[in-house]
Amino acid sequence: MAYDKFNTLKSSAVPLPIENVDTDQIIPARFLKATERKGFGDNLFRDWRYNGDGSEKKDFVLNNPTYSGKILVGGKNFGSGSSREHAAWAVYDYGFRCVVSSFFADIFRNNCLNIGVLPVQVSADFLDKIFKAIEANPEATFEVSLPEQTITIEGSGESESFDINAYKKANMLNGFDDIDYLLNIQEEIKEFAEDRPL
Repeated sequence: MAYDKFNTLKSSAVPLPIENVDTDQIIPARFLKATERKGFGDNLFRDWRYNGDGSEKKDFVLNNPTYSGKILVGGKNFGSGSSREHAAWAVYDYGFRCVVSSFFADIFRNNCLNIGVLPVQVSADFLDKIFKAIEANPEATFEVSLPEQTITIEGSGESESFDINAYKKANMLNGFDDIDYLLNIQEEIKEFAEDRPL
């Protein structure tokens, strides 16, 4: 398995109501030397989380113990900028399994889907309701159902659907990346190849 299977996630959320968060803010370029997916969570939003001396910036949300959970809620246009897949790795390695926004950059969205982070794109109206629910109660919980393709504010019961590519959805439900998918159907591939002349 490339990553944990994703079915239904119930969790509180961490609010980051900032628009146009680009991949260099998510993971600064100086931390891109590693080629494995491990260790990037320590540097997620590095320059927003820490001062130059390594001490925490108390006013940044990831350093605020009031907020926790496996869902990151961002502002519009999350993951813009360069195509670095390390940004998605950092989000996953930190512990987030879902990112919610009213708009994602396409490459960031696909990078998330490839490693088991579910990007949930909602309307601007519903995103505002999510932020308000967290503001009213930092422990507010949300249910993200991949099979149903819905996200629900559990306190109010308000829900909205989201879109996802059918192939990526199936892979996330099974915990497959693209290679795992091919390995899973290798017998079918062999049968197909045997029926075709060289």
